[in-house]
Amino acid sequence: MKDACKWVKQYGPLIGRLLLSNLFIVAGFKKIAGFAGTAGYMAAKMPSLDPNLIKIMLVLTIAIELGGGLMILVGWQARWAATIIFLWMIPVTYLFHPYWGLPPDQMQMQFIQFQKNLAIMGALLFIVAQGTGPYSLGKDNC
Repeated sequence: MKDACKWVKQYGPLIGRLLLSNLFIVAGFKKIAGFAGTAGYMAAKMPSLDPNLIKIMLVLTIAIELGGGLMILVGWQARWAATIIFLWMIPVTYLFHPYWGLPPDQMQMQFIQFQKNLAIMGALLFIVAQGTGPYSLGKDNC
């Protein structure tokens, strides 16, 4: 049991960063590949915004997801990256997964997505609080 605890403490943060960052890195690349479609989806969710502003917001989203995901993956400035992604996820979760008031056939899926985002936000806060652990490029001075 003692060896298992040592192994988890040594490699757990690295594996956790890999699993968490994968979500953001893949999402960032998918948004690049499907830029027009993603911009259209965002415009449908925020119809009062200027299309050019939507594109700027999408570029920022890609930078946050891809850049922040890579920073968390390698453990360089990961606390800052996790903080930025956490703050970004607050309006994203509210705007894109508003399960309340939806028809029952849509409500369950959006509820699951909303709850998934809350769990991801918890993992991000864990990085902010605990740092990146061993096997990271940055040293956690907090």
